[in-house]
Amino acid sequence: MDLKGKKVLVVGLGKSGYAAYELLKEMGADISLYDGNESLEVKVDDVDVYLGDFDRNIFKKFEIAVFSPGVPLDIPIADFLRENGTEIIGEIELAYLWEKGTVVAITGTNGKTTTTTLVGEICKAYNPKTYVVGNIGNPYTKEVLKTSEDSITVAEISSFQLETMKTFKPKVSAILNITPDHLNRHKTMENYIAAKLSVASNQGPKDLCVINYEDELLRKNLSKIITKIQFFSSSRVIEKGMYKDEEGFIVDGITKKRLLDQRDTKLPGDHNAENIMAALLIVKKLGVPMDLAVEVVKNFSPVEHRVEFVETVDGVDYYNDSKGTNPDAAIKGIQSMDRPTVLIGGGYDKGGEFDAWIESFDGKVKKLLLMGETRERIAETAKKLGFTDYEFVDSLEDAVARAEEIAVSGDAVLLSPACASWDMFDSYEQRGNIFKELVRKQR
Repeated sequence: MDLKGKKVLVVGLGKSGYAAYELLKEMGADISLYDGNESLEVKVDDVDVYLGDFDRNIFKKFEIAVFSPGVPLDIPIADFLRENGTEIIGEIELAYLWEKGTVVAITGTNGKTTTTTLVGEICKAYNPKTYVVGNIGNPYTKEVLKTSEDSITVAEISSFQLETMKTFKPKVSAILNITPDHLNRHKTMENYIAAKLSVASNQGPKDLCVINYEDELLRKNLSKIITKIQFFSSSRVIEKGMYKDEEGFIVDGITKKRLLDQRDTKLPGDHNAENIMAALLIVKKLGVPMDLAVEVVKNFSPVEHRVEFVETVDGVDYYNDSKGTNPDAAIKGIQSMDRPTVLIGGGYDKGGEFDAWIESFDGKVKKLLLMGETRERIAETAKKLGFTDYEFVDSLEDAVARAEEIAVSGDAVLLSPACASWDMFDSYEQRGNIFKELVRKQR
């Protein structure tokens, strides 16, 4: 697409918005910036900037609008731009217009960051011209001009980013799982499922989509995926994909070869076995030697904020699972615990249900400390299900202090909120980092 001289509006001035602006400037576009936050401090001074309410007369002039993923598509400015004939695309779609190499796209409710990081590390060991981008925190538009015919782009893609895709076409896609999340944005589960499935919508017969066979929602919607599919499973034999056997080995279903013993990795649990298998199927399609891939998996350390060991204080182990931003992710955090656990939960309300999370406690949670917007709703669910060992706290500081009083040597304290962070923090990373600071102050 030739953008030279075209009037382009960037909507949403977060990290991806500024990265999109830089790429558009490189392409010679006539750029304007907009953000609904009228008190935002804007970091550029060479273009028109509009904040707060928008002037319809001014906004009629734009041919293209690049929406940041955090900006919903049903707000008044989006409706106006569509009615005006302005083409709306996302930051990922913008970047893809200049992609020269091979693209991998990984989505799913949970496990995206671990799997994307793992695939990125494997690909870097095989091909130094590897770029890891997207929802993982590195905007695609920041890296795309570095790509070449022999490069690999590994992209973590969220449902928000998928809403604005048009031509995006990965060689390999992966859908790790689908459980209720972001329903405050997508409105219905059907919309959320459709967004996730769309990662494969432009793929052709020579491409590949990697699917978790154990995800019931994915199995029910397989007919909507037109490209080749390979499955992985942590529970059963998959003859044309990968599976975890009863002894804990990851097995290539085609060759029947045991590729590695999961106990030789730093990634415990069935959810991590699934992440590993997805990664191995992806890189196998890219031609990466399996011996090299397995060696990288064995040496791979878990990503920050995902059941991350923080410190042992007075015999109590503290874990940071701030990335557990929905109930299904937080269930996996609980499943990783093997001792009595003081659990810190609650946060921003995305509209999900907490029944399955409470039911997963399975006698492990000795006390649930609840904070944030959702604390009363979670408490009601817990009470309904017969779990009454909960307390309200007013802040993360109070939660850590109270956990220290409750936990005894041999216990664990786990921050795994089952909710987003935005009611009290800027991001789950900030929440996790503050938790780690508070824990380390106890020494």
